[in-house]
Amino acid sequence: MDQLLYYPMKYPAGEWSVQQSLGAQDVTLQAADRTRLHAWWVPAPAGSGGSPRWATLHLHGNGGNITHRGLSARTIVSAGSSVLLLDYRGYGKSEGKPSEKGLYLDAVTAYDWIVAHGYTPNQIVIHGESLGTAVATWLATNRPSAGMILEAPFTSAKAVAGRVVPFVGPLFVQGYDSMARIKDIHVPLLIIHGDRDEVIAYQLGQELFRAANEPKSFWTIAGATHNDLHIRGRTEFPARLGAFYRSLRSK
Repeated sequence: MDQLLYYPMKYPAGEWSVQQSLGAQDVTLQAADRTRLHAWWVPAPAGSGGSPRWATLHLHGNGGNITHRGLSARTIVSAGSSVLLLDYRGYGKSEGKPSEKGLYLDAVTAYDWIVAHGYTPNQIVIHGESLGTAVATWLATNRPSAGMILEAPFTSAKAVAGRVVPFVGPLFVQGYDSMARIKDIHVPLLIIHGDRDEVIAYQLGQELFRAANEPKSFWTIAGATHNDLHIRGRTEFPARLGAFYRSLRSK
């Protein structure tokens, strides 16, 4: 099952020069099971007028590592939020081997680091992409937050497997059941999905959205596939995220 779900890229593989261009600070974490994790902290410029300072926890998908999320980080920062880019266990410079339970533990560890560094739950945005949307959804049922952003989400790993490998896939891939959790989440939600996603069907994102509580919004990026959301939506992304952050301030 793990071979079907996880495609980690371990250090030194990756684009590590991105750290300097982002101005990212190395962060070392230790999960409750003593697994050492690595992350990057990218601070946004200080706000003015007493505006809330947002901190986004970014939970990436099942491939690559944090070095491949430079465009995502730049977009989040330009929209007004600092961001912690987490590499799950087994990815990048993080120790261990990925598993569903392990990724949930990693997310909690990263969230708690943000809180320990002065951010309150009503300043924290949980932001997941692809597989990370399931991790984000789990985290949102276990830790309070200001809001949640999901890029290319799905209802469950089984549902994705059933579309990729009909009949056989669901027999081998289980877990990551966001549909079972979404109704327990009561924070503002923004879902972003490409209508030509060839990995996680656009319809799965729509199904999850329909099951979610208000307030919620859905942004369809026309023509976008699974891996080019930030490219296709590049001109709109900062404004969309900025508007979402401002809506949280009004809650």
